[in-house]
Amino acid sequence: MQGVKHIVECRCILTQLKNRPDPVFHKFVVFSVLDKDRVQPNYAQCNNCGIVHKIIDLCKSEIISGKEELKSLETIEDIRFSLPDDLCEVLDSYSCELPNWQHVKFIYTTQQWDSHIILVKEEIDQVTQGKILRILDHNKFRIETFIDDFSPRV
Repeated sequence: MQGVKHIVECRCILTQLKNRPDPVFHKFVVFSVLDKDRVQPNYAQCNNCGIVHKIIDLCKSEIISGKEELKSLETIEDIRFSLPDDLCEVLDSYSCELPNWQHVKFIYTTQQWDSHIILVKEEIDQVTQGKILRILDHNKFRIETFIDDFSPRV
């Protein structure tokens, strides 16, 4: 099994893009579990309009009609109870959203030690730099920096 974050598209449009002649639909990040290259179906709520999506494949979802809210959806507060306090503090300090929390919980649950999540990523002059949270074992983790230079090679 493998955990993966991916993007799905909603039918809503961000307020600042409503007046465009060509509508740009809102996209948001979700976390899914891959088992034998198949996504385990799950549900996620759009972080803009709140409508519920059934995640059916990577980057594919179906909107659940008539469901503007599901109280049974996992929250950050739910996950917080299953992780060490120090790790929760790191996720809080980087203002991590639900998919990152879900990914960390998945790493812990499946004991996929030496896995990582991206905490922050920034692009400056064709260079991507950021920080990852590497989970080494149940009570050991570290923050590492990375730099990827995508400039053309001559």
